[in-house]
Amino acid sequence: MQNAETVLDIIRERGRRGLPVSELYRQLFNPQLYLMAYGRIYANKGAMTPGPDNETADGMTLAKIGRIIDALRHERYRFKPVKRVYIPKKNGKLRPLGLPSWSDKLVGEVVRLLLEAYYEPQFSDRSHGFRPRRGCHTALGEVARTWTGTTWFIEGDVAQCFDRLDHKVMLRTLGEKVHDNRMLRLVANMLRAGYLEDWTWKPTLSGAPQGGVLSPVLSNIYLHKLDSFVETVLVPEYTRGVRRKHNPAYEKVHRALAQACRRGDRAAAKELRKQFRRLSVQDPEDPGYRRLRYLRYADLSRCRHKSAYAEDRIMRRFSQKAGEEAVTGLGSSA
Repeated sequence: MQNAETVLDIIRERGRRGLPVSELYRQLFNPQLYLMAYGRIYANKGAMTPGPDNETADGMTLAKIGRIIDALRHERYRFKPVKRVYIPKKNGKLRPLGLPSWSDKLVGEVVRLLLEAYYEPQFSDRSHGFRPRRGCHTALGEVARTWTGTTWFIEGDVAQCFDRLDHKVMLRTLGEKVHDNRMLRLVANMLRAGYLEDWTWKPTLSGAPQGGVLSPVLSNIYLHKLDSFVETVLVPEYTRGVRRKHNPAYEKVHRALAQACRRGDRAAAKELRKQFRRLSVQDPEDPGYRRLRYLRYADLSRCRHKSAYAEDRIMRRFSQKAGEEAVTGLGSSA
């Protein structure tokens, strides 16, 4: 069997070159990937939290990995329904959280390693959520470095993003690049496993379980189309001009200050310097210059622009794109 890092490097290179990937399911037969996955999740706080079958990381053995691989090899592996609990949110509401079994966590982490290795080189640089070496601080750093002179911030939130992922759209999006029906069936099995609430099984007609190790990378794959739309359509459409014109008010105060200094009028010069410091060299209201910038952290997106009229138009285009992508379960609000 190949080393786990070697396998992921090969898949990562195919993703970097934009080539489709096939026979991804066969990599699930490699025990090295399970050992890597175990090393990543065994120390997590939830590793000892029992799911629907009370199985935890305690008692993990190579024999158990062998049994999981054998079930996957014969396509007998089935994800168990997650145990649903509710945790409080800051606004007083409750957030549903799915607690999978330990075996499902391990298999999900292996699938996540494979999908992340392939899709990570293709994701937008404007996406910062649920990605290696990225997070809130990298998103804020980009805003601080590049979003200077911003007049308007437009914030969007995909309401109940994890709960409302459309399964058909998700699998179709995966199928565009992952040419492996066995892998697609395994992901579909995970999405449709259902959940237990008060020990009553209920189906999952849409969404991915919050708390599942595979859900974050699936949401990024799902929302990557939105990132591409904004970067290739909206940003060029709302970008205009090379640089702003000079500010006429700034030039006027500058000339008046020079004249007051030549006259020796100190009182007038002092007052004009105060006005001078409050003005920009370039015209902040120049209609011939505008920039649209975009950034997304998980299911939160933010744009910046310079006019309120543009804010309304941009959000309408966001809603229109969401409808075109058939994200029937994606509700957007700003």
